[in-house]
Amino acid sequence: MNLSKFTDYAFRSCLYLATRPGTLVSIGEIARAHEIPLSSVMKVVNQLVDGGILSSTRGRAGGVELARPAADITIGEIARLMENDGPIVDCTSCLIEDRCGVFPVLDVAKAAFYTSLDQISLERALRSHAECAPVLLERASMVGQRAPVTAPSATL
Repeated sequence: MNLSKFTDYAFRSCLYLATRPGTLVSIGEIARAHEIPLSSVMKVVNQLVDGGILSSTRGRAGGVELARPAADITIGEIARLMENDGPIVDCTSCLIEDRCGVFPVLDVAKAAFYTSLDQISLERALRSHAECAPVLLERASMVGQRAPVTAPSATL
């Protein structure tokens, strides 16, 4: 299964925010930190806010943050939201669309894929590699104006 670029950007954005609990982060900061287009991050963040994964605050001191603790948000939840949980294959123009044995197998495989992603929280993904959070925190200190006082391992 191939996930979209926007799903990748959603994972990156959420992991970045997971290192900054309780801190409002600008969309521009996320884009600069990951060196991805601001317009793409704006689209991703809007979808994540609409899906209840992020919360946003408008205004000069505003920004976005995780709507729930990183331990309560799964990679599967983010992927489903960004991928719209549609079918893997578009069978609408296929001659055997309703009589095919492949589509049900793909549907089972997709369910198993998402079930495996549901086992991994943002917190677990952040902690799964010792260098993940430090790299994101270093980037935050380089591009952000409101860096956290403590490392996320102490607060997650």
